[in-house]
Amino acid sequence: MKTRAAVMWEPGQDWKVEEVDVDAPGPGEVLVDMKACGMCHSDEHVRTGDMPVPHFPLVGGHEGAGEVIEVGAGVTSVAPGDHVAFSFVPACGRCTWCARGMSYLCDEGAKLFNVGMMANNRIAHRIGDTPLARFSQLGAFSEKQLLSEQSVVKVDPDIPWHAVALVSCGVATGYGSAVDRAGTRPGDVVVVVGVGGIGVSAVQGASIAGASRVLAVDPLESRREASKIFGATDTFASMDEALPAVAEITRGVMADRVILSPSVLHGWMIEPGLKLTRKGGVCCLTGIAPLTEIDVKLNAFTFAMMSKTLVGSIYGGASPRERIPFLLDLYRRGRLKLDEMVTRTYTLDQVNEGYADQAAGTILRGVVTFQD
Repeated sequence: MKTRAAVMWEPGQDWKVEEVDVDAPGPGEVLVDMKACGMCHSDEHVRTGDMPVPHFPLVGGHEGAGEVIEVGAGVTSVAPGDHVAFSFVPACGRCTWCARGMSYLCDEGAKLFNVGMMANNRIAHRIGDTPLARFSQLGAFSEKQLLSEQSVVKVDPDIPWHAVALVSCGVATGYGSAVDRAGTRPGDVVVVVGVGGIGVSAVQGASIAGASRVLAVDPLESRREASKIFGATDTFASMDEALPAVAEITRGVMADRVILSPSVLHGWMIEPGLKLTRKGGVCCLTGIAPLTEIDVKLNAFTFAMMSKTLVGSIYGGASPRERIPFLLDLYRRGRLKLDEMVTRTYTLDQVNEGYADQAAGTILRGVVTFQD
């Protein structure tokens, strides 16, 4: 079948909407009619080269939500008519990591940037004779999309499409960074550095977990103000500005948990983040760093002597098949704010405009919506 999709031909270029040929579902595959896709910053990392991918051209987008049109042989978890969220990390259910309840580290993740389909590596997406890769084997900036059953999670049909899209990546990542990886407990003081879509989700997670103070740090005033809607109690323009305030608030103890979720994470940010972290506290790295950047600023003596913990985070340290329905239930009960995150919606042809708005800081989170 033919569909329209936002394609990047080379790093550094804008997205270009192209007509794409997509195969019918093979065994273990699902064809989805797209309804919404969040504009996560990870796709922008591909454009800038901070996240190098091996194959171009590439269909972008991964925070997807849609309705199943057709399924291939052997598909059991979804059927035509089901509503699904996309998961940028697959869950095979069989590897060591899935068996340990850590499907965010599923071994199938090694195939995420292959050109071919996950099941058999066949080329199922093309422009003419040119094979097309898809971001994280998803490529959700497409009106129709074919993907593996391992990459979709069935959701209740009463949830709005934009909410389904948001929890598929950014919200789950930010929420889990605060709650699961950093381990926020009732009464904690939490600092979140960088309060875009992932950061405000970390703010919400910390607040829902019972943090007594949630301090949001971001150079953009608009984001600092927006973070208050999601539970931030105090805001600062930089970590340097936040440092004396955290010391005063905690009587010198410093923050229990620090989440580093800037638009681009750099090695020099680690030490300032650890300075904000108390003895025995946790500093969680959630933002994406340039792949080739390996230098980190860290005082190893104070890090060890104060028994601090530095952790990484992918998908917030949770399993998509558990976390997506859980977060949507919080949303349904009014405890998780998702509607308020969407500053503006865009058509597929406005993808570049949406990312320009994101870079300018005029939106918190944009969502591409697809017309029926």
